[in-house]
Amino acid sequence: MHLQNEYLYFLRRAFDGMLGALEDLGDDLGNTRPPLPDANSVYALTYHCVAVADYWTGHVIAGRVVNRERASEFTATGQCRQLRQQVDALFKRLEDDLASVAPAAPPRNTPPPEFEGPDRPLSVEGVQLHVLEELAQHHGQIQITRDLLKQGVLS
Repeated sequence: MHLQNEYLYFLRRAFDGMLGALEDLGDDLGNTRPPLPDANSVYALTYHCVAVADYWTGHVIAGRVVNRERASEFTATGQCRQLRQQVDALFKRLEDDLASVAPAAPPRNTPPPEFEGPDRPLSVEGVQLHVLEELAQHHGQIQITRDLLKQGVLS
């Protein structure tokens, strides 16, 4: 269980950073899509990360049913306060999902091929590393987007 607590600790740090950037921008700028090809708002990226963690940990690792519409994640809009509540609820689910899972065990489900992810079978630990990889990538993207939006470069 110690390893799972450590995993959840780093997930929480990433989400707290993303939510902090979103709160720093406020709901209007946080929902602003930068005028760049295929750019996403800070809100949408954070929302996407919630779905990533829920799907890969809840469905792939633990076998819980998770309904996910990946394409709609990138157009999501809303209020930071509500998204923070979703993250808190996510962590309650993830604690339950990981309570009895061994890191070296195989995950209970295999993701569909259209979901971007590793192109090889993974252990539970490998899936967790993939989730951290996704969150680290988007956390950095969010920080850069926040900084540019605050400077008026992208609005």
